[in-house]
Amino acid sequence: MYALIYGKNPKLSEAEFWAFVRRFGLKVSVVESSKDWIVFESDRSVERLFHKLGGSLKLVKIIGEGEEVIKDLEYAKLFTVSIYGKEDWKLWRKLGSEIKKHLKSQGTSKFFKPAKVYAMPSELILKGFPEVKDFVFLFGEKLYVGETVAITDPFELKKLDVERPVQRAIFSIPPRLARIMVNLTEVKRGNFLDPFCGIGTIVQEFLLQGLNAYGSDSNPKAIHGAKENLKWLKKEFKVKRTAHLEVCDARKLKRCFRIRFDAIVTEPYMGKPLKHHPTKGEAIKLANELDRFYYQVFDSFRDVLKRNGKVVFVFPAYKLGDGRIYRKDRKWLGKLGFEVLGRYTDFEERHRVVRDIHVLRFKG
Repeated sequence: MYALIYGKNPKLSEAEFWAFVRRFGLKVSVVESSKDWIVFESDRSVERLFHKLGGSLKLVKIIGEGEEVIKDLEYAKLFTVSIYGKEDWKLWRKLGSEIKKHLKSQGTSKFFKPAKVYAMPSELILKGFPEVKDFVFLFGEKLYVGETVAITDPFELKKLDVERPVQRAIFSIPPRLARIMVNLTEVKRGNFLDPFCGIGTIVQEFLLQGLNAYGSDSNPKAIHGAKENLKWLKKEFKVKRTAHLEVCDARKLKRCFRIRFDAIVTEPYMGKPLKHHPTKGEAIKLANELDRFYYQVFDSFRDVLKRNGKVVFVFPAYKLGDGRIYRKDRKWLGKLGFEVLGRYTDFEERHRVVRDIHVLRFKG
């Protein structure tokens, strides 16, 4: 039995997890779930594949239920405690003290306990992982006790982002989100295209996952930057595959590519940066103006997608002055033969333009 701890966008993390399960053909049955985690039965292949998830923080091997399970925890010279479902400093310290008392019979053991941190961040655990054990307590209908066995590596994701030779900080999608979007396709292998590839963040994820990678952009300078970044990726991450990159207008893809794609994953041009939160009327106008461009792009997708091919596409939504989010419904997608399978938002509080991630299937 395992538990998955979701990241900062739990709804998107949950959607990615189930897409990941279907993508890799995992057999998963839910034991209990909350908005921040899920406990499930699965075989050990989930441990091997966990690194392909972008939106989750930890994979926990469940040892048992109830506090009495502490007596079954394996010895660790240095350990920490993470609790989910409660924020109780006294309980956190109590559980740590009980574990230390249990482990003391087997040798010296130290409880690593930074102040007011109930759930240990990946950065702290990784400094000593796997020597440092992260014992996890999940408070739901039952108390589940386990040990972290895999962690999303924030240092690797940061390296994929900020250590590349070519940077476009404002325009680049986070590597974490690129990984999530690839999983949302549910396509395990085949030809993948990013037609707005910029400096190559999504294309680099295609390569890291061993996919046939294609990218294009109308800006020759961006394509040059993507090529430089992919050379760096090949060296730093021992990637053997190469990507096929083209300077190409996303509205005219059939001129550039003579193959059919299993999936298209992309974040397009989202409009000019906004200086203030728009009114609803302003948001509608912005969305309608961009849709004239997006319509042509999706019309072009039809020329290069396989039947039942998947598209994960980021449309812009807008955070209004009153705090609400305006998300446009695009009925024209259906007219072009695209079925919307799911929609998920992703944004920071400071953002005025919100990512409205669509998962679509091309019916052909």
